[in-house]
Amino acid sequence: MPKMKTKSAVKKRFKVTGSGHVKAKPAKMRHMQMNKPKSMKRKARKAMILDDSNQTMVIDNWMPYSGVKKGKKSPNPAERAAKKAIEAAKAVKAAAFKAVKGGK
Repeated sequence: MPKMKTKSAVKKRFKVTGSGHVKAKPAKMRHMQMNKPKSMKRKARKAMILDDSNQTMVIDNWMPYSGVKKGKKSPNPAERAAKKAIEAAKAVKAAAFKAVKGGK
């Protein structure tokens, strides 16, 4: 079976970050800017990160050699901190339960 090719249009429109997320520029910023609210134009200046379903579609179908492994993406720092906090809370709860259980 022949190798898949990376789509040229996708190379121009998307970039893969170091953590494996896909960045894209928001749409609707080419013309007719008078009719759009300032807030919309301001938000569209920055690149956006695609959600997981679109990210998977772009990488699997159109960028097969992007270097991103299929599967779960690495969490961002906020998600990582939230996960650590949950784990710490579970450990405290388990220790308290053991202390109560062992005391009886």
